[in-house]
Parts: sequence; structure tokens; C-alpha cells
Amino acid sequence: MFALHEFNSELSVLHIPEICTWNLSLESTLLDLPLYNCQIELTQQAKEVAQAFDKKPLLPGVILTDRGKFVGIISRRLFFERVNRRYGIEMFFKRPIEVLYRFSRKDMLILSGTKLIVEAAEESLYRPAELVYDPIVVEVAPETYWLLDVQQLMVAQSKIHQLTNKLLQKQTEAKLIQTEKMASLGNIIAGVAHEIRNPLNCIWGNLNFLLSYFEDLLELMSAYEEEFSEPSPVIAAIKERIEFDFLREDLPATLEGMKFGAEQLLKIVNSLHNFSHMDESKPFSTDIHECIENTLLILKNRLKQSTEVVKNYGDLPLIKCYSGQLSQVFLNLLINALDALAERAGDREMSAQYPQNWYPRIEITTKVVEVDDRKWAAIIITDNGPGIPPEIQEQIFETFFTTKPVGKGTGMGLAICHQIITEKHAGKLNLRSQPAPNTEFEILLPIVQTCDQKAL
Repeated sequence: MFALHEFNSELSVLHIPEICTWNLSLESTLLDLPLYNCQIELTQQAKEVAQAFDKKPLLPGVILTDRGKFVGIISRRLFFERVNRRYGIEMFFKRPIEVLYRFSRKDMLILSGTKLIVEAAEESLYRPAELVYDPIVVEVAPETYWLLDVQQLMVAQSKIHQLTNKLLQKQTEAKLIQTEKMASLGNIIAGVAHEIRNPLNCIWGNLNFLLSYFEDLLELMSAYEEEFSEPSPVIAAIKERIEFDFLREDLPATLEGMKFGAEQLLKIVNSLHNFSHMDESKPFSTDIHECIENTLLILKNRLKQSTEVVKNYGDLPLIKCYSGQLSQVFLNLLINALDALAERAGDREMSAQYPQNWYPRIEITTKVVEVDDRKWAAIIITDNGPGIPPEIQEQIFETFFTTKPVGKGTGMGLAICHQIITEKHAGKLNLRSQPAPNTEFEILLPIVQTCDQKAL
């Protein structure tokens, strides 16, 4: 049983500033708030509780114990409400606090100290109206309970709400900046691709003429050799000096190589030009396979690093879409897959737990599927990387969420993919990843038949 002088030593509370200056974040818990530890045995008189409330004006209530074991609480509001009633002082003031507690016991909200402030505030507001301002019991340790003033909880919730708004504003600004950068980059790429394509088209077109001219010259040389079977010493010396026989065999192969290189370069430029269509004002009927091939061509340098790409292309109709934005989705998903494969390849070299016969592999499958009585074009990109842990799969499409080290990723890629597919194309972007090495992204695009397709 606590005496009054002992009671003062048992009352402990963190300093409460008039203005909330706590260092709070979205992940702050009840343990980050000022908590009161004021314990009263049931056998103590109610007047001692009144003295405690008088000495500590901010004390929201007291914790009641029976031989040191937690029993319940009496809030400041309830205590004075009972005592100030008619005959309240005579009934309760000089009796053990247990009498008042048994007479007016109410339900109490008990929360763990690790409970998030935002969650605790929500639970507090769901209490009955007569209890909504009563203090909350916080279990700071097993069988150890302190009190939290609900007003302090609401102040903290308000501060976190302000932080959330600021964070959302920063995220929105960052997203706008990222979108602007992507649009600017698209315009630059489109301009550069256009400038390269003009001289490249000139080279490509003239190479065909050059091959034709060379064949004509060879035909002329053959005619000369037949008509003049005895060449002059001057001609013989020149032919020997320029190694004419080797030149006649090697030059066609050289020109064919130049033609092949120009053709590949033209494909890359066209891919960049198609990829840069980020500002398309309306969707167009697009060959999805061509979009994928253009994206793979842009990533050709990274795909050379012993990564096998398996293509299981099905029979897809033309899809009405924004081809440039869809190419960005393919690019982001493929880059994520390549990063995951590179991570697993590094882990395999550092650890013996990975099978030595493993090799990086990306599989791209396209087909028509039926979901919810609708036909969809499905594009499935699968890699045999380390997989995505189940505990973060629900966050994977959130803006700024990233599993990559600082400086390696912005957390925008998958969020942008999700936005492009769901908002711009009314499609779906699904993730399937098991604990075993495997990650699969499934893109579902609605198939809308055009007038020409209906006629067929």
C-alpha cells in the first residue's frame, strides 16, 4: 500500500511541451510519445487520487493495481464526475479507490507500445462517445502499463498528417520532375534519331547502288580481259599492286557487311524514334511484338552479357495503345530483370548455395487470354533471378519504393509502369514471385476490335 509521500516518487512522466516538438515520422509508435506512470493500489483512499490530480494538472488518469498487478484505470474525467455528484464526496472520498472503481468501471483501450500512432489514433476514435477522451493504456513492456493522454495522441496524429501532406507534395513534385525529364529526354531522343536517320537513309540507299555499280565494273573488267587476253605490262603492274584478285573477292563481302551494319543501325534509330513517342496524344493500333523487338534492340548491349532471351510469341492482334509509353514499360521491366539476374550472378560467385549450372534467362511470352469474360493481350516477362520477398510484394508498385542501394534506383520505374498500364491503357499489371528464384510480371491489355478487324 502506497503512502502519499511514496506516491509522489512513483509518479513519473516525460516533459510535455506546450507546442509539439517531438521528432515524429510516419513510422512513429506510442513509445515515442509522453507517457504517464502513476500507480495506485486499490486499497488507497480516493482523496489521495484527488491530491495527485491537484498536484499534476496534466495527469489524465491513474493506473490501479492490486498488490502491484495491473487491474484497470480511473480517468481524471470519470473521477471528478463521480466525486462531484451529490453525496459523491461522502460516498467515495474517504473510502478505498476500489469502491469508486467497482461502482463506475468502464471498458478501457489497451494498446501495445509498438503500435503506430496513426493506427492508435484510429482505434481511439472508434471508442464509444463517452470514452473517446479517456486516456489510453499503453503496454510499454510485458505486464507494464503506462497512460497516454488522448489529446497528445491527437496532436501527434495531426503532426504526422502534416508530414504526410508534405511528403505527398514532395513525391508529386518529384513525379512531375521525373515526367518532365522523361518527356524532355523523349524529345531529345526523337530529335537525335531524326537527325541520324536522314544521313543514314542516304547511306543505306546509296549502298544498294554502290553494290550494283561494283558488279557492273566487274562485268566490264571481265569483258576487257576476254577482248584483250594479253594485258599491257602497265595494267599487269597495277593489278599486282592493288591485289586485284583479292579485291574482287573481298570487296563484295565488305559492301555486304556495310549494308548489314547500316541496316542494324537503321533499326536502332527507328527503335529510338518509336520509343521516344512519349507525348502521343491518342493511341494507335500497334504491333506488340514490334514494340518488344524495338526495346530488346535498345538493350542489345546488356543482353550480350550471356543472358538468354527466350521468345514465345503467340498470335496477337493489333492493340490500340500508346506505343512509346508501352515501350517504356517493357524497358523498365526488362532492366529490372537484368538487374536481378546480375545480382544473382554475383551471389552465385560469392556463395556455394546456388547451383553452378544456373545461367541468366529471360522469357517473354505473348498470348490472348480470357479474364472476367473479356479478351486480353497478355505479355509475360519472366526471369530466373532471386525473386521478390513476399513481405514487400504489396509495396513493389508504390512510388519511390525501391530495393536497390542508394543511388542505384529511384523507385519510380515500376510505379510508372503500373500507372501507364492501369491508367493510360485500362489494363492490369500483375506480379507473381515465389520464394524460389523466379519473378514474373504479367501485362494485360484489353483487346478492342476495330472496324477492320470486325469485318475480317
